This record gives sequence, C-alpha cells and structure tokens, in this order.
Amino acid sequence: MSDSQVLVCRQVVKAYRQGPEAVQVLRGVELAVPSGQTLAIIGASGSGKSTLLNILGGLDTPDSGDVSVAGQSLSSLSADARGRLRNQSLGFVYQFHHLLAEFNAVENVAMPLLIGKQSPAQAKTQAEQMLARVGLGHRGQHKPSELSGGERQRVAIARALVTQPACVLMDEPTGNLDTHTAADIQALMAELNQSIGTSFVVVTHDLALARKMDRTLHLEEGVLSELPGEGV
Repeated sequence: MSDSQVLVCRQVVKAYRQGPEAVQVLRGVELAVPSGQTLAIIGASGSGKSTLLNILGGLDTPDSGDVSVAGQSLSSLSADARGRLRNQSLGFVYQFHHLLAEFNAVENVAMPLLIGKQSPAQAKTQAEQMLARVGLGHRGQHKPSELSGGERQRVAIARALVTQPACVLMDEPTGNLDTHTAADIQALMAELNQSIGTSFVVVTHDLALARKMDRTLHLEEGVLSELPGEGV
C-alpha cells in the first residue's frame, strides 16, 4: 500500500438548522485514507454518515474545515474544478444504484467517461472492459429493468471504477441486497481493491462487510473514532 493519502479530512464541522436551533452533525472530523486502503464507517441511523460521505465527495460543503482529494483542497476549487476532480479522482456507489433507466449497462458505465470528454468509441470499449471485470460482460446491452438487484449494483460499481479513480465512496452498497448477493459484492470489492489498488470508503450498517475492510471507524455524536482493536 502506498503512503500517499488519496483523501484527507481536516477538522470538518457541519450543522443543520432545525427550526430555531442548529443541530451539530459533524464535530471536527479528522480522517486520512491512504492509497489502496479499504475503510468502513459505521454508526447509528442519523449519526451523519451520509453527510460525511457527501462532504468527502465534494457534494456538500462543511461549515468549517477542509477536505483534500488527490492532494487538492476542495475549498480552493471553483464548482467546475470540483466537478472535474470528482470525475477524475472519485467514484460513487449508493444503496440504490441510480442507473439511468433508458440506457443499457454499457451506456450507464460509459457515462463518467463521456462526461470527462472521452470519445464515444473509447468510452464504450472501456465500459465493456470494466463490465467484464465485474462479471457482466454478457449483460452489457441490457437495461437496468432487465437486470437483477445484484447485477444492477455490479453495474453501479463498474461505473464508479471505469475512470480508475483514486477512491470510491460507497453509501450502504449492500443495504438493498439479499445475504448471498451482498457476499458476492463484498468479494468483488476485495478483488477489485487488490487488482486495481483503488481505495474504498464505505458507509454501512453491514458489520460483515465492515469486518472485511482494513479499518473500521465509528461516527457517534459527530465524532469519528477508530474502533478499539482495529488497524490504523
């Protein structure tokens, strides 16, 4: 594993207004994710895990503190530059796959490449190769409605990885899957981490998945801490 940090979060604070009161969601969160590391973040519902993930991905902004992706501070970038950095350096996978219903699997996976101004022919080739990597090379022409839940999540993972990002952020990636399919997705993530070297930051309630990560952190009352006995 490289010592380089692909994702760094420094003293991140976030609060939301709830009527006349400010509800503190994140209280000075610190986090560093080295290249190739897999990391799980667990915590009770409503503890701020998804908020933290959105801030790490530049989809939301902290009230104070900073996040750096691939060595670049998000707060120092324009909205367009943040978008380009997200496209180049980050991948996203959600509990509900968010595939575009009108496009087939190859077209869905190719979308980040097309957004990044790659030629349609090259984007299609890379999308087909990544679908093959996740075991769906034979399903490329099928639309999401023609795929199983596990297949749709594999397409979403292929889409997240097709740009070869430094880090993939995952929000409950197995939360909508049966036990067998969730285990398949866990094994796929481990294989891709080993073969491609992409870091994974996974927000999850799935303790079986969390145990397979290199580190597990716990978010409670706005504070992120290492679980006792977990690796650093």
